[in-house]
Amino acid sequence: MDRVRADCVWSQQMTHEKLVPYLTEEAAEVIEAVESGSAAELREELGDLLWQVLFHSAVSDEFTIDDVAGDLADKMTRRHPHVFAGETAETSDRVLELWNAAKADEKRERTSVLDGIPAGMPALARAQKVLGKGEKVGAGLEFAEEILAAEALEAAGEEELLPASEEELGEALLALVALARVRGWDAERALRGRTRDVAEEIRAAE
Repeated sequence: MDRVRADCVWSQQMTHEKLVPYLTEEAAEVIEAVESGSAAELREELGDLLWQVLFHSAVSDEFTIDDVAGDLADKMTRRHPHVFAGETAETSDRVLELWNAAKADEKRERTSVLDGIPAGMPALARAQKVLGKGEKVGAGLEFAEEILAAEALEAAGEEELLPASEEELGEALLALVALARVRGWDAERALRGRTRDVAEEIRAAE
């Protein structure tokens, strides 16, 4: 990376901002490789993603790759007290409890469970994250209540209302996207907008 940064004109012109599109693309390609099940592709794409980390570290005048790795090692040590500090965790729930406690201690300036959720996340992923955080403070639960009501109708022998598998969920989501396209709606924008409303409800509940 140091050699490329020193001798490649294109690389010399890169900034953190200019590298962002490449970072998102490489991350997406890692996900695709995971879902394809190809170890060779995953190995290659992880290398490309690592290159982005190296690139950003080389671009910075304020930190190096050693700083990045050192900070990461320190963070992971703090967040695994059951491994490094004598705590006990025999279940995954306990591991998450310790992780979240350490994270909360690090991020004391945060005032909401929603703080730290990137605004630039894809709308669907962000909606899932916001709803999950909302459950922790008892907000946004009307969606869960609606699902339970629909399941009760199904159990009573009514017409099936909800997807019964992840595959059926995919079909339902795709059908909604197709509907949005036919009617000239922006599905991403629609979900972002509704998620913002839910986020405001969660912050009000806090």
